[in-house]
Amino acid sequence: MSDLTELRGQLDELDSRLAALFSERMALCEEVAEIKKVSGKKVYDKAREAEKIRSVQSLVEGDLRKRGIAELLGQLMSMSRKLQYQKLSEDRELYLPFTPIDSLDKSAPIVYQGAEGSYSQAATELFFGKAARIRHVDSFRDAMLALDEGTAAFAVLPIENSTAGVVSEIYDLLAEFEHYIVGEQMMEIRHCLLACPGAELSQIRTVYAHPQALMQCEYFLRESGFSQISMSNNAFAAARVAKDGDLTQAAIAGAHAAEVYGLQILKEGINRESGNTTRFLVISNQKVFLKDAGKISLCFELPHESGALYHILSHIIYNGLNMSKIESRPVEGRNWEYRFFLDFDGNLSDPAVRNALCGLREEARNLRVLGNY
Repeated sequence: MSDLTELRGQLDELDSRLAALFSERMALCEEVAEIKKVSGKKVYDKAREAEKIRSVQSLVEGDLRKRGIAELLGQLMSMSRKLQYQKLSEDRELYLPFTPIDSLDKSAPIVYQGAEGSYSQAATELFFGKAARIRHVDSFRDAMLALDEGTAAFAVLPIENSTAGVVSEIYDLLAEFEHYIVGEQMMEIRHCLLACPGAELSQIRTVYAHPQALMQCEYFLRESGFSQISMSNNAFAAARVAKDGDLTQAAIAGAHAAEVYGLQILKEGINRESGNTTRFLVISNQKVFLKDAGKISLCFELPHESGALYHILSHIIYNGLNMSKIESRPVEGRNWEYRFFLDFDGNLSDPAVRNALCGLREEARNLRVLGNY
């Protein structure tokens, strides 16, 4: 019986032969790429690859080895496709109809969802400046429709919160509307207890706020023993307290709301999670990106089969790109099928990004670049 050292020696020899065979295979793939450059034939031939895998599987015995050889050959084919995409991109320009620009027009009309004094307004002013032409609309859809109609050039909408998670409706609207992400703004959510001028903390009996704000400030509210009343928006809560003028009432909102509605801050930072932050997207109806943009967002669909997402994400890995986020949303009208939303670092002018997009475009369904920002 062979000892471990001897077996390892034999494995090392096999690995050396595998490396030589791999190099030989990739050299042949380069020749295939040259032929496809001339013929214009697509790189990805799904039916041929499936037939090839079945053929090679027939050369081995046992379920485990059949699955193993299929995975190995699938990886080899995936690597060869990526090499071919790289070679083809040297002569074929990937068409990406995005125009690079030096800066956004911050004098253009802007919308946000919510009310005056909301965190959305504060985020909008932080990005565009307080002198910008800003107005609010009732819903996220209204904001996207304003871009559609041309009554606004930009919309600022929340996409995720560090503690509450993603805003699913925004992902659905990004897939529905032909609009593009051109920027983002991080906004720290620091809840304050606001009351009418002259009120004291000991006088407060009732607190108004959005349910999520009430939840985020649960510890403070429980310790204080206040009655709680839900509102559709924190800014609406501040407006209610200001209108009523009742010194026993208070609202939970940001410091920005205190300025807008003439309220005083009784206590700052009453949410239990420090560092609570919301990420807002700046969305445009123009297909543009800033020349120094460093993040790309896209969405795509995949066939419902084993390994589909794994193989798609390999284009990001192979080209040395850093994926920062992935989300999925159900595809409307198709049960148990999903649309994926992906963020990764890069600029549309980078060769590595263009190589990755070339592969993604061929192998994913309904690929859309949502923006570079």
